[in-house]
Amino acid sequence: MYEYMSGKITEIDSTYIVLDVNGIGYLINVANPYSYNESEDVKVYIYQHVREDEITLYGFHNLDEKKFFLKLIDVKGLGCKMALPMLATGSINGIIDAIERENILYLKKFPKIGDKVAKQIILDLKGKLNASNTTVIVDNFDELIEVLQGLGYKLIDIKKILPNIHSDLSIEEQIKEALKLLLK
Repeated sequence: MYEYMSGKITEIDSTYIVLDVNGIGYLINVANPYSYNESEDVKVYIYQHVREDEITLYGFHNLDEKKFFLKLIDVKGLGCKMALPMLATGSINGIIDAIERENILYLKKFPKIGDKVAKQIILDLKGKLNASNTTVIVDNFDELIEVLQGLGYKLIDIKKILPNIHSDLSIEEQIKEALKLLLK
């Protein structure tokens, strides 16, 4: 599995770029290929999708974009080829806002996204994304959110403090840290 690749862009097409990494050209599908410049040295975050008959690389400008893409492809019925155009034609904040507000019409504007898939996106992702700073809430915060809501805190207040909590802490330490932040 690749995390990222650094190299020089040698080719730009309507759906992909070719990244030369030490003499090997990797074809990487990206949301907005023309946001890159030919002969530019770049670092591209990578998701490697492996199927029985093909191996495909998907690239992203930053880690937040990659994490959001991974959340999208976890949705039942939404594959890589449907999620990538969502990133190309919509802002992450706009998509998250549409999910949180259950705006099916906004989600249906993306290619190949119909009523059924739009509803599934909302069902699977509502409340699990954070639009305030475009980062995706890591799954290990689910338990923390549940505990804090059980203590009577509102989800909107909890979401505001999550970026300040380290995900590598134990749940007990996360709760202590969260309570300190919520009581300020």
